[in-house]
Parts: sequence; C-alpha cells; structure tokens
Amino acid sequence: MGLLSLDPFLTSGRHNVWRGDELGGADAQIVATGHAALDAQLPGGGWPVGAMTEVLQSAPEAHVWQLLLPALAQAVQARGGPVVLIGAPQEPFGPALAAGGLPVEALMWIRGEAAGARLWACEQALRCADIAAVLAWLPQARVGELRRLQLAAAQHEGLLFVFRPESVAQNASPARLRLQVVPEAEGRMQVHLLKRRGPPLAAPLTLPARNGRMTALLAASQLRRKARLQQLGGVPVEAGATVVSIPLGRQRGLEVPGVGAEVRAGPSAWKGAPSALDRPALVA
Repeated sequence: MGLLSLDPFLTSGRHNVWRGDELGGADAQIVATGHAALDAQLPGGGWPVGAMTEVLQSAPEAHVWQLLLPALAQAVQARGGPVVLIGAPQEPFGPALAAGGLPVEALMWIRGEAAGARLWACEQALRCADIAAVLAWLPQARVGELRRLQLAAAQHEGLLFVFRPESVAQNASPARLRLQVVPEAEGRMQVHLLKRRGPPLAAPLTLPARNGRMTALLAASQLRRKARLQQLGGVPVEAGATVVSIPLGRQRGLEVPGVGAEVRAGPSAWKGAPSALDRPALVA
C-alpha cells in the first residue's frame, strides 16, 4: 500500500507552488511598461492591472511621464477611457504627451490640496469602469488609507499608481509593486524595486529619463549654445544655467519675445520642474 501525503508541498503539484526565491508570475492582467529591462524584472512582465503600484520619489514630478507614458498610452488605446491625474504637482504639457501616444483629450486633471479630498477622488475614479488609469499624488496617506485604495483597485480593471516621498521607503505598504525612482545625470534614472513578488533586486535598473528625440534636441541646443558663446568671445553664463528654445506665445510667468527666443535661467529657476513633459519645463 502506498503512502498518502496530505502535505501540498510533498504532492505532485509542487511545480504550481510559488517559491520566495523565484520571480512570481502574474496572477492578473498586466500592461507592458515599455522598458524591456524593467519588464524582465516584474512579475508577468509589466505593470499589474487591478492593483496598486507605489512610486517613491525625492521630488513629486521627477520622471513620472517617461517611466509611465508607454503603458498609459497602451491602456488608453485598449480601454478608450481617460487617465485621471489626482493632485498632480504640475500641469502636463499636452503636445509632448500626445507625441508619446497619449492624446490630450484622454487626460482628466483633478486638483485638490486636502489629503482627504484626494483620497475620495481616487476612490471615486476607481469605481468608474471606463477609466484606463489613475495617477494619485498622496504624500500624507496612511497605511489604512492605502489599503482601502488597494481593495478598490482590485475591483477595477485599470492601472493605479500612487506617488509618495522617498522618506516613507521603510514604512509598510499594501502595494503589490513598490518602486523608488532616483534621478541620475545625463538624462537617466535609477529604478529600485523595493517590493515585488519575488526576491529583492540586487542592483537598481538604469533607464532613460527622457526619450531619444528630446535627448537629441537638448544635445543640439548645447552645441548651438557653445558655438554662440565662442562667437561672442566667451560671454560668461551663470554656472549650471540652461538655455532653452521656447515657442511663440506666453508660457506661465514668462514673456516670450518671439520665435526662437532664448531664456537663460539658473538651477534655482528650474527646481521642481525636471520633466520636459510638465508645462513649466518648456519643450525645445
């Protein structure tokens, strides 16, 4: 007579058991991130649908669009619904997002300073079946409030991204996926995987912080700037200054003299606006 074991870890179904030292598969739908190196490290190969992804940053707007834009464009194309921004720190620059595949008419921006109002708006958005994705900036959210959002996301077939400061990295979180994004020099960013269904990632991933076209435009702008300085005999410029070409018209707080006009601003003037897809960072 053979031995009958009731221990599931000793049965023939052992290959179906997820081990903590292995990268787990997706137990729900995913949307590819658009970054091959990141997809290779995420369970199922992309952002989880119907779950909360938490993104920690030193600045609330740093590289958000470059990290998420490919997936948001896919989600809108697949579902046809809008992307809801709750408490976004800056106004998105529509033409640049549209160039990345996310049409301006697909954006819904909900402003709100009170933490309670943002949480309420986030929960209401997750109850709308047509919404493709929700992006919420919730720096003061508590664990219990995040757990409520996670439960609400589980009833929704869209993407949910919650942005919080990197100072909470050691705090508990109900998020299924947790990342920390750290800006690097030369248009790159480091992505630390703090929590995933699988073993910890030994080293952070390095991803581009801007698209190839923007990188080429900025490089060309730097070359033109150097050439002009040489023609002018080395006119001194403030250390760390940035010279940007801006289109005809008036941007917020800036008078634009005309097409191709240049504005020279030191590092302090650009603090808090590192992404060229946010309106204060003018597109070259």
